[in-house]
Amino acid sequence: MVGESSNWWRLQVNACWSAFMFYTRLPVPSDLPHTQEILNRSRAFFPLVGLFIGAVCAAVLVTASLILPPLVAALLMLVTGVLLTGAFHEDGFADCCDGFGGGWEADQVLAIMKDSRVGTYAVVGLILLFGLKIAALTSLLNLGLIEVSALVITAAVLSRLVSSIVIDFFDYVQDIDASKAKPMTRQRFTFLDHSLGLVISLLCCALSVIVVGIEPLVLGIVVLCIVTIWFAKYSKKRIGGYTGDVLGAIQQLSETVFLLGALAALGFT
Repeated sequence: MVGESSNWWRLQVNACWSAFMFYTRLPVPSDLPHTQEILNRSRAFFPLVGLFIGAVCAAVLVTASLILPPLVAALLMLVTGVLLTGAFHEDGFADCCDGFGGGWEADQVLAIMKDSRVGTYAVVGLILLFGLKIAALTSLLNLGLIEVSALVITAAVLSRLVSSIVIDFFDYVQDIDASKAKPMTRQRFTFLDHSLGLVISLLCCALSVIVVGIEPLVLGIVVLCIVTIWFAKYSKKRIGGYTGDVLGAIQQLSETVFLLGALAALGFT
């Protein structure tokens, strides 16, 4: 029993490190094992990765806003997020813009997504995405530093939770070894497997309710869910399911619309 418990905890620790290795640029132990079991399990820690990234980004936003204009502070926060993740999710969003925008048949869309070149759709999409984020953040800064921090952290966590949950309800449509999602898509999770992410998400939501109220959180979650479901179904209709790029796009879109939804609710309260 002691040995089994030790192995279980070792699996969780290695899976946690693997999640940070795949989705951030942070250094991890050099002797980290890379078994299929560890890779499968690492998806449970995506919301924890989001919590870390959201907390760091919120800290940069708050600190910068004390000495710089809101627009500059928002830009520095986005730079921080890109540096932490290596623009991993933004790259997926850009590929989806090019693929869905420039392709017609499923094979053509997938081929464009794999192309390392950046097209007009990707450039325009990223400009609009970053523009919306910056506009939302600069407006939310008027609420107060604690309030905007809670929303930024919650957005980072929830967006990664829903992008992980998509894996459990839709089919993967690309060669698994060629994907940014790696072999993590091979195992579908149960409700219990998502327990850590759900607990972290609930705690972040509770924090948001305490500091900004229930209305911004509810509207933010509603639009986040609507956009996530819509984009996942749209991807299924166009290419038969999801790819790693689609998951990255879902993370970026859901994070952005959560902030916009919260902002919209605050505008009417």
